[in-house]
Amino acid sequence: MEKGALSPEVIRQQVMEAQSGNTGAFSRLYDFYFPQVYRYCAFRAPAEVAEDLVAEVFVKAWEKLHTYKVQKDIPFGAWLFRVARYTVIDAYRTSRTWEDLDETLEDPDTLNAADGMLHQKEVVRIVRKALNALPRRYRDVLVLHYIAGLPSDEVARVLRLSQGASRILKFRALKKLEQELPSEYREGRNKAALASFSPLQ
Repeated sequence: MEKGALSPEVIRQQVMEAQSGNTGAFSRLYDFYFPQVYRYCAFRAPAEVAEDLVAEVFVKAWEKLHTYKVQKDIPFGAWLFRVARYTVIDAYRTSRTWEDLDETLEDPDTLNAADGMLHQKEVVRIVRKALNALPRRYRDVLVLHYIAGLPSDEVARVLRLSQGASRILKFRALKKLEQELPSEYREGRNKAALASFSPLQ
């Protein structure tokens, strides 16, 4: 589904229906959010476990759905990505074999296929390596914004920050990322390289 296919009002209605036990409503939420959650998990974890992680995220979301308060000023997407973020963190804690953001990990999203352009693959490898060198909070803000495609206000809520603090964190993360990139990839090209991962930008 396209990101704009469900309005905030429709999402709230679907959430309330799902909270009442309507599995069809939850299925519609699953279909809507699956691409973003999958992109997030596939970028943060080895490809062979990404699908299992996504399934775990949605199982946890279903089990905890009653704790989400529709009346609060927290969009469902932000709440769901908190679940996704902590699911990935927990998975890293329990696995001793993963290397965070493996630079050789292929992007599984066919929308990002390089169509034989070696340069695109090289950019992906270089950006992954640079992200791997960043502190976790910097990686989180960049991956949520550029990879998962969340709007700025939802990124702030996922990270439990004010929008101002989130913007500052993103700015600092981009500056740090630029320092980690080879010189030919600096001068603002880090944003373009990150944005190339997501058709949602």
